[in-house]
Amino acid sequence: MANDSIRKNKQAAAKVNLRAGPNWLLFGLALLGMALSSYLTFSAWQGSRVAFCTQGAGCDVVLNSRWSTLFGMPTSFWGFLTYALLAAVAWNKNAVDQWRWAWVIALFGLLYSLYLTSVAFFELQAACPYCLTSLGLMATIFTVATFQRPKSLAKFSWGPWLAKTVGVAVVAILALHLHYAGYWGGTQGPEDPWVRALAEHLSKSDAKFYGASWCPHCAQQKDLFGASVKRIPYVECSPGGPQAPSAPVCKEKNISSYPTWIINGQRYTGVQPLDALAQLTNFKYQGGKP
Repeated sequence: MANDSIRKNKQAAAKVNLRAGPNWLLFGLALLGMALSSYLTFSAWQGSRVAFCTQGAGCDVVLNSRWSTLFGMPTSFWGFLTYALLAAVAWNKNAVDQWRWAWVIALFGLLYSLYLTSVAFFELQAACPYCLTSLGLMATIFTVATFQRPKSLAKFSWGPWLAKTVGVAVVAILALHLHYAGYWGGTQGPEDPWVRALAEHLSKSDAKFYGASWCPHCAQQKDLFGASVKRIPYVECSPGGPQAPSAPVCKEKNISSYPTWIINGQRYTGVQPLDALAQLTNFKYQGGKP
């Protein structure tokens, strides 16, 4: 009898938690986010400039910074996946499960958007209308999810829930920040002997690599050197951010694009393969390239 009573209570609770249909408000907002992020993603893959974004404008600076990619993919691609997850969650008929998943996903999306917006304002000194629109959408979704908490969670306690979810989300954002800052990834770990020898050779020869901290192609160039990046002859041309004047040494050399290599008086723009740098500087490695 006791087991039958427990089973009936569970069945009754399940019926209370079932939604009559999808969460159309959450679904609609997620679709808007998918449309925006997919447009930015395809523009990045095609190498084309987004609409209403002139060269040197805030959106151009942000969308071409090293924060515009994550793990080799446009940041907007990960935004698209986040919105797609929210759209899928909107069709979950279990109101409690839907709320929990929507709230957690929106929380992470909101914190990540706030992080990128802070980077744009304080590090890049630029504002991107597309990014701010995505931030506004995610903030709206998070607010909607917060106020849509099911009535069946009457005994729900915000304290333990916030401690668990916000704590995990903050740790994840900090990990991503360390990745962007280069504290873990390809620039860590043991050095490749050939790459280390090349980096040291470049520093001793008449070669200079001019770049900017916010330049994504400069980050790609540095990644080619892996853990030996600290040995290359790098010159920072934009210590004050993209809107600040270039460093005097870069002005003297008329550096107008990043990355730029000057080797034996010759100028080479764009990411240079390591083999090309070795050939241009007559690098010889007796041990042979691994």
